[in-house]
Amino acid sequence: MSTPIIAVHRLSKSVTDATGTLGILHDVTFAVAPGETLAIVGASGSGKSTLLSLLAGLDTPTAGTVHLDGTDIFALDEDARAALRARKVGFVFQSFQLLGNLTALENVMLPLELAGRRDARAAARRMLERVGLGERLGHYPRVLSGGEQQRVALARAFVVEPAVLLADEPTGSLDHATGERVMQLMFDLNREHGTTLVLVTHDMHIARRCERRLAIEAGRARELAHGA
Repeated sequence: MSTPIIAVHRLSKSVTDATGTLGILHDVTFAVAPGETLAIVGASGSGKSTLLSLLAGLDTPTAGTVHLDGTDIFALDEDARAALRARKVGFVFQSFQLLGNLTALENVMLPLELAGRRDARAAARRMLERVGLGERLGHYPRVLSGGEQQRVALARAFVVEPAVLLADEPTGSLDHATGERVMQLMFDLNREHGTTLVLVTHDMHIARRCERRLAIEAGRARELAHGA
């Protein structure tokens, strides 16, 4: 494997409340090469989404490390982690996470404007045209279908050309046919941009389209054999 874009070493996460301590992840170790596609699979409550949050530095571990493009993200303070995410990471969620008071174009422009890009409008327009929404630039999320909203979310994620895209059940709220189209678009964009894709899914059909699959079972990780 080339130098990893993501390197996870002995990552553990537990939470404590009045009833005691609950272990969510235990001693998870793996690495992802630049441009690779990895699916994280497992039953509901297995710790998949927690792992994705830790990879992004949105949550902090009980033990272990995550290196993103060579940087130990938990050696950084919260502001520095946020700045690293803005430079290196894109996100796609099941619930789209679009801002309802912004048009499709404005939603995609937003991360570019926050980064100080002077070509934000033109770049956002090009990316929306790439995902087939050139006729929907001025539409607000409430008048877009679920599939269209997820394509806006994909455009927003890819427009900043992130090194890593983290996707949490991106087709979970879509019907099968729409979900298939969205996933094909995600894999196409992944190849075009050379982005590393880490995808949480319960759908093994989608998972098998990734180069590698990591199963989370009772908080522990094991890599599935090719074709499994």
